[in-house]
Amino acid sequence: MTFADEDYPAVPYPGARPPCSFAHEDATGHPLRPDRSALAGWRLAGGVGDGDDGGGAGRDLDEWLADRDVPPLAERVPLLCYGSNACPSKLTWLRGTLGLPGPAVLLRARCAGLAAVWAAGLRVVDDQRPATLAAMPGVEERHAIWLATPEQIEVLDRCEGRIGGAGNRYRLAHVTTGEVRLEDGTLVDRPLAYVAAEAADTASRTVRYPLLVDGRPVRCADVPQAAAVALTGEPAASDGLALLVVDGAPVPEDQPRRLFVYGTPRPGASHWPLLERYATGEPCRAELPGTLFDTGLGYPALRPGDGPGVPGWVVELATPAAALSTLDEYEGKEYRRVRVTLDGGTQAWTYVWTSPFDGMREITDFRRTT
Repeated sequence: MTFADEDYPAVPYPGARPPCSFAHEDATGHPLRPDRSALAGWRLAGGVGDGDDGGGAGRDLDEWLADRDVPPLAERVPLLCYGSNACPSKLTWLRGTLGLPGPAVLLRARCAGLAAVWAAGLRVVDDQRPATLAAMPGVEERHAIWLATPEQIEVLDRCEGRIGGAGNRYRLAHVTTGEVRLEDGTLVDRPLAYVAAEAADTASRTVRYPLLVDGRPVRCADVPQAAAVALTGEPAASDGLALLVVDGAPVPEDQPRRLFVYGTPRPGASHWPLLERYATGEPCRAELPGTLFDTGLGYPALRPGDGPGVPGWVVELATPAAALSTLDEYEGKEYRRVRVTLDGGTQAWTYVWTSPFDGMREITDFRRTT
């Protein structure tokens, strides 16, 4: 089961969005469903034809991406899309006009305390009013998290005016205001978003700062673009967002900035010193849905998903990229680093076993040894 661009046109702005998470390529959308037993955490939800080899339903999304020789989800950054970038037809436009490479992966998200509102300025290309992101307590909206590759971010930078001589429109930043959760309950902390470029004076704020009508921003959900262009008001002095602005390219390892450990690198175990130097704060007890197996080699193997649950520790990382690079080398090719969702929805990195579990004994007494 797939859908075509014509099912979700780009006009009127911000365009129609599928009522599901999806991967998109070649003007075709592939619905996705969450599944914590998949290494990606997501599987293709459709039928035969969702993969080039004809095996679509239930396919691990990372396997599907690997067939296309593009990065898995662990090598992508979570970008909050609150405007037209979640529209399949817009994605095809990005490919044809700006050379967007590879499949796009967009996951439905519930955003609390954040809203897409109309900007104070108009677009130069068509004199229409674009959307911008603003803090709005008490409001809940549905948007999407784009798991974007570095190459896709480069294209979006040009589209959103972050680079290429148009840096007065949007900047890229981690948003720490509000709460963003995927449809499976995963909390996406500090998602990236293109937000209004900083302005030093009122004239500059007319570009992408929120438009205030009668002193309040106007939600895009309340007023269509055809009517928004005629709105009159004043540019806001701020979008109200708490931000960590990104200079240069965003780093996938920075999201999330924590690691779930259950084996030899856990606190008190043989290789804790390898990780301890990168830790900030005190490690916390946590549990991950899944099962542990005895490899017979002195260290356990993790299979995420259904199972009795795996007890472990969450370690906050002061320098995630350095810490994970060190752990990647230590874990070797037997393990693969992925993002997982802990009980309660918190997201963390962890290492999962990549080989078959045939002949391995399930560890049932692990709780007494952690």
